[in-house]
Amino acid sequence: MSQTGRQTSPAGPACRTECRARRLKLADICRAAGIARTTLDRYYHDQVKSIDREVLGRLCQYLRVKPGGLLVVVEQGDLFTTPALPGEKSP
Repeated sequence: MSQTGRQTSPAGPACRTECRARRLKLADICRAAGIARTTLDRYYHDQVKSIDREVLGRLCQYLRVKPGGLLVVVEQGDLFTTPALPGEKSP
């Protein structure tokens, strides 16, 4: 994550949109791109904790898109600020 509180994240919705628009089955993508089904499921459902460049490259190559077509920047907010407890003043 960057200092600005932004994180690059796999765009599950973009991946789903590409697959649906082309009527692709996940099993077919797995076989053709050499990606494990559980790995592709995590990308498809936007549950990836870190991006594997090799997997992203294979997926982009198969879908014939650039990484920017599958990645979005997600605002994370200030992860180090704790909310004030009831009755306390906010910092």
